[in-house]
This record gives sequence, structure tokens and C-alpha cells, in this order.
Amino acid sequence: MSSLHNSRMSLAGRLRRSLLPRAAAMMIGAAAFGAAATGAQSDAAAAPTLLVGVDYVVPAFVPGAKVRTPEMPDAAMAEAVAQKLGERVDIVPATKLSDGSDSAPRPGNRNARAIALRSLPANAYTPPDMIRIPTGYAARAMVIMRTDTDIKSWAQLKGRTVCVSEGGRYVGKMADLHGAIEQVYKAPADALLALRIGQCDAALHDDTMLNALIELPEWKKFSASLPPSTLPGTSLDFIVRSDDADTITALRQLTDEWKSKRYLAKLNVQRVRDIAFEVYLDQTVSDCH
Repeated sequence: MSSLHNSRMSLAGRLRRSLLPRAAAMMIGAAAFGAAATGAQSDAAAAPTLLVGVDYVVPAFVPGAKVRTPEMPDAAMAEAVAQKLGERVDIVPATKLSDGSDSAPRPGNRNARAIALRSLPANAYTPPDMIRIPTGYAARAMVIMRTDTDIKSWAQLKGRTVCVSEGGRYVGKMADLHGAIEQVYKAPADALLALRIGQCDAALHDDTMLNALIELPEWKKFSASLPPSTLPGTSLDFIVRSDDADTITALRQLTDEWKSKRYLAKLNVQRVRDIAFEVYLDQTVSDCH
């Protein structure tokens, strides 16, 4: 157990070093908040609104609750779009923006701009009066397990427990396709913690996130995976009205900028680090059971 202890001490040291800049930033932000709050609220009230319809709206943070990185990066991307456009963002369920189609955003206020940000397969229907603009984020289903697992195929998930995240694209899929017993958790960190402490046989998420996660040294023991799933891959795309030329131009310029600056790759790395840190903070049971 000395190697495990040394590994944990090393991980704790790395996490403490990564946490110090975060803590300093939080302290600076808190000090600045009081002075800037009135002006920020005034600016926000004056700014136009960007309505963004997404597949799942993450519940509002409740004081005292654990900080959790959500399953999808769409909220962070919506915030980035709004910041680029100089607008305040209102994230709502995509169906609330629809007009007979779940991918047809319609603002209720003529002064508001409205788009959708949907995770869709390549052959998904797009209404003729809509434009679909790929963001560059593509993913498909992936499971990870302990390296000593006896599960070698998707069919062998039958009767086994699979942890999934609320709001993810895969809730219900493993039960329907493979007869797995799904356990739904609030966020990826909770599902992944359940995997580490033996409460489930596999954890199911986007391969974009999991492939980066299992590169971390502390996840090598949980890096077993299966061949690509038969579930179709998806692309996280903007859906915009075809007559909204200004928004189409802005989003195309933004996605080109994201590509040149590797924004999505950097966002994924940050999300993975945050999720790994959330798991680390919560893990109180040895994973060498």
C-alpha cells in the first residue's frame, strides 16, 4: 500500500498546486465583486438577450451544494457565444424555442436573438428554414471500467450496473440496447466516483471527455474500455433561422475562431481536470477494494 500512498500524496500535491491559483482567483474575484456588482447588473440589464435552447438545462446552483461540472459543454459554449456577441445569455430547454420542431428557435421577444445548441447525429432532420452550423465538438458513447473487468463486449453489460449522468445523451440507452442496469447520477463526477468505489461496473459518457480522463495517471486503473458503440456519434451544432443573416455570419466567424485557437480542445481539457478534481475531493473510500 506504500506505492498507493505515495501515488495519492503525489496526486494531492498536484491538486493542491492546481488549486492555489484557483483559490487566489476566487479571492480576487470576491473582492472585486462588491465594487463591480452594481455596474455589472446595470450593464446586464441593458444588454440584449441571447436565447440558447439546449437539450438539458443544468439546475441552478444551490448555496451549500457541491460544485459539479455538467455532462455537456453546451452551457459553457453558450456563455462564450453571448460574450462574443456582447449579449446576456438565457439558457432554456430547446423545446421552449420550437415552433413545431424541436430544432426551430423562435424568440418570444423581437429584440432577443435566439439559437439552439443541439447534440445531433449527422442525419438528423433540420427544418428547411433552419441552418445547422457545426461547432466542431463531436462525440460518441464510451464506457470505462476497472482494468481487471471481465466485461469484454457491449453485450456483456446485460444485468451489469452502468453509471450515467443526468442530462446526458445516453440515459436509457444501455438499458434498452443491452439490458444493463442504469444508475443515474447528477453529474459526471458522481457517476465516476461510483465507478471508483465499486458501486457500478462501468461508467458511460462522451468519448471526447473519457479519452482525456484516462490519460491522467490516477485513472490508469480505470482505463479499460470497449470497442466503439453502435450508437451513432453526434455533433454539437448551432441551429439558426436561415433568415437571420447577422447571427449566421457571427456564428460562422466564431466557430472559425474556435478552431484556430483550439478553444474546444482547451475547454475539454479544463472540464476533465475539473471533473477529476471533483472526484478526488469526494473520494473517501479506498479504490483498492
